Amino acid sequence: MNMELVSEAPFLETEDIHKSFNHVQALKGVSMKAYGGEVLAIVGDNGAGKSTLIKILSGVLKPDCGIIRLEGKEYERLTPRKASASGISTVYQDLALGNTMDVAANLFLGNERTRGGFLQKKVMNEEARRLLEDLDIHIPDVTVPVGNLSGGQRQGVAVARLVHRGGKILIFDEPTAAMGLNESNAVLRLIKKLAAQGYAVIIISHNLPQVFHISDRICVMRQGKVIGELRTEDTTMDEVVAMITGASTAS
Repeated sequence: MNMELVSEAPFLETEDIHKSFNHVQALKGVSMKAYGGEVLAIVGDNGAGKSTLIKILSGVLKPDCGIIRLEGKEYERLTPRKASASGISTVYQDLALGNTMDVAANLFLGNERTRGGFLQKKVMNEEARRLLEDLDIHIPDVTVPVGNLSGGQRQGVAVARLVHRGGKILIFDEPTAAMGLNESNAVLRLIKKLAAQGYAVIIISHNLPQVFHISDRICVMRQGKVIGELRTEDTTMDEVVAMITGASTAS
């Protein structure tokens, strides 16, 4: 991480977020921060509250109480529209791509280029090529259906679409799940590139070796609570595992 590129104030901050489902407390006072120019990894066992937190940040779920701050502006809750308009974009495991549509059409979905009521396909194709090139995403032909691409390429298209829409806080849910080594490495390089360009990148992952390879900070959750936020270079995998399992807590 280049400290000169990291924002002084957090792009995103939560304070004392609570969420219950019937009598089950999924989140118990979660407070965390994400800065521009860094990769923040959120880790924890199943049931730790990671997915619930991400759904609240994405506007899918409403917290019972607590505050969400986006560049200093406070919200009691977000809707998907408000989250998107505020720059939060989430790449879920299913990627939400149109498999029968080509790459360019996916990138411009809902924001198509038209003139006189006609689709400007050549303009869209050229803009798509430039965007993918800027992000170092290698897809030779933007006119092929997304369903024909590899898993890593599809992940790249999903990311490029969010960048094209103006997102600056990018959340990845298990970004390399079910990918081979080469594809995983390509996705990890893309994530590091996004952070280097000033985006605030949050990843949810069970893959601790990848977390230690890519992240600048690690937020450890257990049983609905944040039990530690650690600089990756100042901790070890054994320490993080101990925190996840409850054998240890952050000092």
